[in-house]
Amino acid sequence: MADRELYIKSAIFGTGLGAILGLILGAATGALSLTWSGVQLTGLVGLIAGALTGSLTGLISARVAGRTGGVSFGAYGGMAFGGFLGLILGAFIPASFRESIATDQMPYLTVLANGTFEMAILVSFLLACLGTAVGAWVAGRNFIPREK
Repeated sequence: MADRELYIKSAIFGTGLGAILGLILGAATGALSLTWSGVQLTGLVGLIAGALTGSLTGLISARVAGRTGGVSFGAYGGMAFGGFLGLILGAFIPASFRESIATDQMPYLTVLANGTFEMAILVSFLLACLGTAVGAWVAGRNFIPREK
């Protein structure tokens, strides 16, 4: 029963933290478009993707690190999972969205969203950063030091 409680607490905390960090990362990425609507759209997408990544990273951190694993186990587990999930999500971004970036002449984003590969790497990098932060934080909260 204690493990189930640990998983639930980790998933809930990871969801909240991931949503906040996802909103920040998404809005910062949207700021590259130099438009307010770009900041709002990517902030919303970051909030949703961050909540999903955060909840699953919280579960992975609870499984990998447990109560004795420490921060590094959670950080590396979150980094690997966030990068993998980002590759999957980034590969399925529609071509019409990428083409709208090119036609709107957003110079900073044109290079990052030139093709499917570039977009998948960008999303993978952002979710790996988010997963690292969430994994480290969740594993740090769950850590109970051993007595000497």
